[in-house]
Amino acid sequence: MDRDSVDLPWSLSRLLRRRTPHTGLPVQSIMKKHEWRENTEEGEIRLVTATRHAGKWQLRSRLKSESEWTNFPAIELDDLETLYEIISKKYQRNRVPHAQVLEIEALIAAAKRRK
Repeated sequence: MDRDSVDLPWSLSRLLRRRTPHTGLPVQSIMKKHEWRENTEEGEIRLVTATRHAGKWQLRSRLKSESEWTNFPAIELDDLETLYEIISKKYQRNRVPHAQVLEIEALIAAAKRRK
């Protein structure tokens, strides 16, 4: 059965048709990577990468002067709040689904309870 022959709500059928220009894969099936830079208290530049794969968020960072990345088993509250700002801005431009914004909100709430 072809997905074009099924009666779907307009927004869902539009989402199913969205494909990336380079790979042709559906937009939702690709792992998203979110990157940002920030200055440390010592004046160095910290590079941070957050990825969501298989329903789990992973964060790694390094100083610009270093070559090795540091993986974090639990994401700190400051990094979660920065990630939330980035994700919410991307959601406003329809770059990420709303579910990811809600996931980050839940992670922030859990991190605040841990403190």
